[in-house]
Amino acid sequence: MIAGLELGGTKCVATLAEGRDIVDQRRVSTRDAGTTVDDLVAILDEWVAAHPVRAIGVAAFGPIRTDRAAPDFGTFLATPKPGWQGFGLAAHLQQRYGLPVGLDSDVNGAALAEGRWGGAQEMANHAYITVGTGVGVGLVIGGRTMAGRAHSEMGHIFVDRAPGDDTPGICPFHGGCVEGLISGPALAARTGKSGEGLDEMDPIWNPFVHVLARLVHTIVLTGVPERVALGGGVLVNRPALVARVDAAVRASLGGYAQAPFTIAAPQLGDQAGPMGALAIALDVLEDGEA
Repeated sequence: MIAGLELGGTKCVATLAEGRDIVDQRRVSTRDAGTTVDDLVAILDEWVAAHPVRAIGVAAFGPIRTDRAAPDFGTFLATPKPGWQGFGLAAHLQQRYGLPVGLDSDVNGAALAEGRWGGAQEMANHAYITVGTGVGVGLVIGGRTMAGRAHSEMGHIFVDRAPGDDTPGICPFHGGCVEGLISGPALAARTGKSGEGLDEMDPIWNPFVHVLARLVHTIVLTGVPERVALGGGVLVNRPALVARVDAAVRASLGGYAQAPFTIAAPQLGDQAGPMGALAIALDVLEDGEA
């Protein structure tokens, strides 16, 4: 039995599972750290008291310290979310439950889940891009997520824009980085509409497709993934938009990619995030038993 916590910008999902088989799943709203974690801990208390839970996995929005050797492992860094910066989530959970706690970014977790149970099974190198409230990239190389002192933040790199695209971007740190240009809030700022109200073939998507394709182009040439999953709220149930990005990437590469790759929607759908937290729990449990 394992427990997973997916912490998102607007909601958090707590999942109790036996392996990948979900036993119970509950959602709470994301507010300040103290209030939100109190709600999650109340759920965990119930589960730990009633079941032989062996590990807890956390897939969280960031930035958050993911280096297990760091003294502030599991601590939120310079996040714009009020009340979260400096909160040591991993330490809080370890002290309360005395269980192994695995922690990674939410998009890294989703990538791990796709590798265990989704469309990237048996692939050592693959990527997951989420486009929603923010833009994140989970890159798995040799079966492990790419990591250093913290998780990567490829959603905040700069890429060239489509001709005539001069929007300033909305990222509070970088303005016109990828996230500042194509996240859900950025799309709303560009168009005055939510993504749900836009036809996939509308030309208004052109600068979005261009920027996302440039991001994928960079990932294909650096991480050399076998598969790139395009997920998140902006892209969910939008196969034509995913196909447009695929075509734009292949056009920009001009046949230069040295290994075949696919671009597709995640097979786990909206369960990729919660399943990601379970994958992280299994990883830390398996690492301890190795």
